[in-house]
Amino acid sequence: MLDTQLTPIVVPGVLWGLIILSVITWALLVMKLIQFGRARTLDKRFQKHFWAADSLEQGESVTDNASGPMAQIAKSGFAVVTGRDIAPGNRDLAHQIDKGERLERALKQQIERERRSLEGGLAILASFGSTAPFIGLFGTVWGIMEALVSIGDSGATGLQAVAGPVGHALIATGLGIGVAVPAVLIYNFLVRRMKAGVHSMNDFAQDFYALCQQSGFQIKGAQLSRGESDLKSNATVGQKTHATA
Repeated sequence: MLDTQLTPIVVPGVLWGLIILSVITWALLVMKLIQFGRARTLDKRFQKHFWAADSLEQGESVTDNASGPMAQIAKSGFAVVTGRDIAPGNRDLAHQIDKGERLERALKQQIERERRSLEGGLAILASFGSTAPFIGLFGTVWGIMEALVSIGDSGATGLQAVAGPVGHALIATGLGIGVAVPAVLIYNFLVRRMKAGVHSMNDFAQDFYALCQQSGFQIKGAQLSRGESDLKSNATVGQKTHATA
C-alpha cells in the first residue's frame, strides 16, 4: 500500500526540484550568452587588427597581444611556424613531419578545444529538457495515487472529492513541461550559436593556413628553433666536407 506519509515530502520535493532546474536553465542561458558575446567581440577585434597587418611578422605581434578563440588558433599556428610546438626531447623526430601537416593538425586541435569550451553546459540543458517532463509526471502519479487512496479510505465518490486532489497533482506535470520546453529551445538556440562560431573559426583557420603556405611556412626574421639550427648546421658541415673531398 502507498505510504501516504511520504506524500508531503515527495510532491513538494518534485515541485521545488523542477523550480531549481528552471532557475539553472535560465542562469545557463545568461552565462552562455555572455560567453558567446565576449568571444564574438574579441574575435571581431582580433580579425580587424590581424588582417590589417602589413606582414605575417606583424600579424604574429598582433596575435601575441590578443585574446579570444581565433587569437588562440593563430597562436597555435604561429607556434608551429616558428618551431615552438616541438618539445626539446623530440626535435629530431618531430622535424621529420612536414610543417604543413603539423600546422593543419595544430589548427584542428585548437578549434576542437575552443569548441569544447563553447559547448560547456549544453549537455546539462539537454538533460533538463529530456528529464523534466518525467520528473513532473512522477510527482503527478504519486499525487494521484495518494488522492485515490485517500478517497478509498474516506468512501467519498463525488466529483469534488476526486477532481480537487487529481487537479492538484497535475500541477507537477504542467511544471515539468514548463521547464522542459524552454530548456529545449534554449539548447537548440545555443547549439546554433556554437556551430556558427565554430564555422567562423574553421574559415579563419583555412585563411591562416593559406597565408602561412604562401610564405613557405616561415616567418622572415624569426629565430630558428634548435632542431632547425642543428639540421642547418649539419647540412652546412656536409657541404663543406663534400667540397673538401
